[in-house]
Amino acid sequence: MAYYSDELIEEIRSRNDIVDVISGYVRLQKKGSTYFGLCPFHNEKTPSFSVSPGKQMYYCFGCGAGGNVITFIMQYENYTFHEALELLAQRAGIELPKKEMTAKQRQEADKRARILEINKTAAKYFYMLLQSQQGRAAREYFQKRELSEETIRHFGLGYSSKYSNDLYQYLKRQGYEDSVLKDCGLVTIDEKRGGYDKFWNRAMFPIMDANNRVIGFGGRVTGQGEPKYLNSPETAVFDKSRNLYGLNFARTSKKPQILLCEGYMDVIALHQAGFDNAVASLGTAFTSGHASLLKRYTKEVYLTFDSDGAGVKAALRALPILKEAGLTAKVINMTPYKDPDEFIKALGANGYQERIDQAENSFLFEIRMLERDYDMSDPEDKTAFFGQVAQKILNFSEELERENYIEAVAQRYQVGFEQLRNMVKHLGTRGYTAAKQKPKKSGIQKEKKPDGMKQSQRLLLTWLIEDTSLFPVIEQYISPHDFTEPLYYEAARILYEQYHQGDINPAGIISRFTDEEQQKEAAALFNARIYPVESKAEREKALTETIVRIKKNSLEYRAAHLDPTDIAGLQQVIDDQKKLDAIKHLHILS
Repeated sequence: MAYYSDELIEEIRSRNDIVDVISGYVRLQKKGSTYFGLCPFHNEKTPSFSVSPGKQMYYCFGCGAGGNVITFIMQYENYTFHEALELLAQRAGIELPKKEMTAKQRQEADKRARILEINKTAAKYFYMLLQSQQGRAAREYFQKRELSEETIRHFGLGYSSKYSNDLYQYLKRQGYEDSVLKDCGLVTIDEKRGGYDKFWNRAMFPIMDANNRVIGFGGRVTGQGEPKYLNSPETAVFDKSRNLYGLNFARTSKKPQILLCEGYMDVIALHQAGFDNAVASLGTAFTSGHASLLKRYTKEVYLTFDSDGAGVKAALRALPILKEAGLTAKVINMTPYKDPDEFIKALGANGYQERIDQAENSFLFEIRMLERDYDMSDPEDKTAFFGQVAQKILNFSEELERENYIEAVAQRYQVGFEQLRNMVKHLGTRGYTAAKQKPKKSGIQKEKKPDGMKQSQRLLLTWLIEDTSLFPVIEQYISPHDFTEPLYYEAARILYEQYHQGDINPAGIISRFTDEEQQKEAAALFNARIYPVESKAEREKALTETIVRIKKNSLEYRAAHLDPTDIAGLQQVIDDQKKLDAIKHLHILS
């Protein structure tokens, strides 16, 4: 992949006006100095997707998608950073330096093709063994799970021999060399033992990518043994965090949503019952890579995880990831059954369809699970619970949406609508989430650093780019080093540098980050939601409180990480601590 200099990247970005580019994908309407439209990254009826010509950035206040013109192309077209850059360079008539594929790159491409070929050969061999006398135990396992012959064939299920070098010997007979076999994830080459299989005496599940290529395998023991399930290691063609089991079939489903499960058998049972829109992660936690993959094929994801404690935790981890990706999520209730496979066997496809139709709104599911951590008969606990709920409601950008959720919560928990609404408004005007985190009931939990500090730092950076007249006063008290998150510090450092050079350019800051998640986080730094306040005094109070919080946090961080022998550093912390009182009496706004 060719390397492009920061100067060239900035030239490409600046020669592609963000409003012009995004107008080719999204219908935009101008409101004041900003353009708005329906977000292309999640479902919405009221526009919350904003494009700022001044900042040369876009940001969705609904799903959090944001960035510059390069990141928009990456997100919309599902391109890599370099692919997006090449498209925009061509659009602007900029010729990029070309770089031929090196011998090493050609070698890597050949190796990938060879591994895919080996995987396909192995999948056919495992299927053949399942049909033979050797595969009897695996066949009985699949029959016990009530899988039809058609389903077994559809998913290419198979069996790995009880002999630990059977596949290795078979692949050698097919002409594959040890130099390639050692990297395919199916065999291990050992100097003493020779070649031996990763999978043996297991029911086999070929894992295919969205283009129906076999990229790896899962294997389940047919008798006693550990681990119960074993997955292929990551290889040149297999990345667990960017592939989903069953997606090769689900991507062509006519159903309006994708069902997200936890295991192979849940996916297979659902497909056999007619729900060909089911997928599962591959023995790993759900990631943003999985969410990005799903987004190519759907706008709605229904979680159908196990109903036990582990399944609930997995759902709570997955929901914010789906929301960040711009996907609508709901949760299917499996109770009283453990998982979709068990549910289908008990109540059939019609019963499961009813549960799909009754799927719970993800926000209401989250607060129902949150309620378990509080004693609702205790006034203090109950107040803390509603504080957490109010904090979550603030994540909704549209006022109408916030009002609807306040109403839904008020009705469900029989609390006054106006009281809850005032709590939400109070937290919003302070610009950070102040509700106290209640420790979990089971065991002692470490106190988590509040997300409010990140929000305060985002607010200050947003204020600085929207009103550069604040810089001379604020930089007397807040330096880039007071931003304690590494990405926040780097963004603040560049912003302060730009200010002193007379060229505030937040879109250019985003280009410094090539990782998609970092770009998104950087965009959020300059698009914090500043809630309207009624007077100049209230705005000054909010700004001053934000500066004090950031400085106090910075001092605590520095003190905690200070070398006890660093006398000068300790004295600086003490001097800065004295300045905190002075900050409280600042008159920032002229």
